[in-house]
Amino acid sequence: MTDSAGPPDAKTFLLDLLQAALRAADPAQQILHHLPAPPKGRTVVVGAGKASGAMAKGLEAHWPGPLSGLVIVPHGYGAPTERITLVEAAHPIPDAAGQAAAARLMSLLDGLTEDDLVIALISGGGSALMTLPAPGLTLEDKRIVTKGLLLCGAPIQDINCVRKHLSAVKGGRLAAAAFPARLQALLVSDVAGDDPSVIASGPTVADPTTTRDALDILRRSKIEIPFAVSHFLKRPEAETPKPGDPRLARAHLSMIIRPSDVLVAAGERARELGVTPILLGDRIEGESREVARAFAGMALSAATYGQPAASPCVLLSSGETTVTVTGDGKGGPNGEFVLSAAVALNGAHDIAVLACDTDGIDGALGAAGAIATADLLPRGRALGLDPRAFLANNDSAGFLAPLDALIKTGPTLTNVNDFRAIYIPRI
Repeated sequence: MTDSAGPPDAKTFLLDLLQAALRAADPAQQILHHLPAPPKGRTVVVGAGKASGAMAKGLEAHWPGPLSGLVIVPHGYGAPTERITLVEAAHPIPDAAGQAAAARLMSLLDGLTEDDLVIALISGGGSALMTLPAPGLTLEDKRIVTKGLLLCGAPIQDINCVRKHLSAVKGGRLAAAAFPARLQALLVSDVAGDDPSVIASGPTVADPTTTRDALDILRRSKIEIPFAVSHFLKRPEAETPKPGDPRLARAHLSMIIRPSDVLVAAGERARELGVTPILLGDRIEGESREVARAFAGMALSAATYGQPAASPCVLLSSGETTVTVTGDGKGGPNGEFVLSAAVALNGAHDIAVLACDTDGIDGALGAAGAIATADLLPRGRALGLDPRAFLANNDSAGFLAPLDALIKTGPTLTNVNDFRAIYIPRI
């Protein structure tokens, strides 16, 4: 049904779409449609990630028999559970709590039989949380490599390729440890294309990448790495389980939420409010400020020429943009996207922009992202703030916070990548 009155104002409209997206990404609800059949033997639950606590809560509430297990979540992402233990650890830089919890988690897989079932609750963030260095490596080795790759703006696929080969859990090693039990992985995707070997570094699936790939990534990134890491990656035991490995024969998976699901939900809500949605896809990647300029150009085209749609319309997209940090300001990819788009639009046609990380954390003063209406830059300049200078310093939060333009949701207990909406009102 269409609301003939349309959206009350740009800010309210965009926040309404964000809420529709987050409702579609609720793991506790979506998991109900993907529960496996109970086994003859034990049911053991393991997992890690930003959405995994909510998944554990939903599983417990609807599982018909006994179960036990351990799931690792970031600080603040816990959920009330009775039979599944939730342990909080650091993200995105791994810590000792995550290492200890991962060791406990792997120990739960010892001695399982063909009659047992392992349910693995996997979501984005699991790589950092489920950190158990491969033999011969230390937690500090992994911390140095992870931090270096994050700071140089490496895409998540590259970061996870390296993580897999330095881990005793990732890249299919968890599934191999669970054999001969049946394993059912339930995944919430936070990556472009929903590749299960990339989500949380693929602990339950075969790894198509190689140690050579990991070494090439580290060379291209030009970051300093510990000698132990480069030495280990040249050894045969650093290689991960590959397709066809018999230890993965009883491992299966279901993708319970995808980034595309939130775009569809937001698009449906836009139509209800009389606005045409244009879904640009869930594979948008690249440097945040550059992607923002491209999307701003598309919005201006819609406003001026009615292409790709006549106003009122909204451009919806997902994916994961990155920031190559050269300044010393505070902000995240979504804040930088919003500020860059606002600069490119300069208030034209009252176009408004929202970008948020669906996990609730964009790295900027506890914000999930930001929203820019057409009056953002004039209000900033009235306070003596130069938006281009803040962009140059990677300090989107420094510009947006005084203008009350940051969006703070707190931990959402889900993670399906970034959500972006650019609203072109009726011209």
